[in-house]
Amino acid sequence: MAAVRRHASALLLVLTGAALLRVSLLSDLYLRYVKEGLRPLLIASGAVLLLLGLVSVLAGDGRRDPQHRPRSAWLLAPPAAMLLIFAPPALGSYTVAHDGSGAIARRTHFSALPDQGTLDLTLTDFTARAAWDDSHSLAGRTVRLTGFAAPAADGTWQLSRVIVTCCAADARTLKVAIHGITAPPADTWVTVTGVWRPTSGRSAPGLDATALTRIPQPRNPYRDTIQPVLP
Repeated sequence: MAAVRRHASALLLVLTGAALLRVSLLSDLYLRYVKEGLRPLLIASGAVLLLLGLVSVLAGDGRRDPQHRPRSAWLLAPPAAMLLIFAPPALGSYTVAHDGSGAIARRTHFSALPDQGTLDLTLTDFTARAAWDDSHSLAGRTVRLTGFAAPAADGTWQLSRVIVTCCAADARTLKVAIHGITAPPADTWVTVTGVWRPTSGRSAPGLDATALTRIPQPRNPYRDTIQPVLP
């Protein structure tokens, strides 16, 4: 019986280690859960757990296992096994719908914008300028923004981003209310061109849209960067 418990515990280590290596070493799936800089730690952790599990199996000789393992440790088995089969999607419209804060980080300094042409901006920059730029640098300017579609409570839709500092647990959302263009399906990644629509109070910044282009999900969906314009 002790040997069975030892081998079962070793299998848990192997499953967990293999799952970590699958999402961090063999693919970019880890970017759905943590920031990019944590990849080396995930790879190292996965390798250590996998090695410990394999050593435990190969070195087993039927002697009693003196270690005590809490039953709660077995809760790791289902998610580890699931990660080996499929990976949950990145945070998206569901997260946006359940984040009611709408807070935009305060900024006091904004770099000068080009005098002419369409402005390619991140949602972070656009929302900050819309909320805190007293010079109204966005007034009358055509801008191009990228994010995913998220239905709003009033039947409209929002261009959104989910930003993480460390991992998905500390995610915050960015929202821009889109007017003038029919909403694409929820979680569709798009680039929207339009003109800033001033709003008041706690409302999300608005955009009177003139064009929309569907794009593939970026490699790192939590990194708010300007996407290249495809011909």
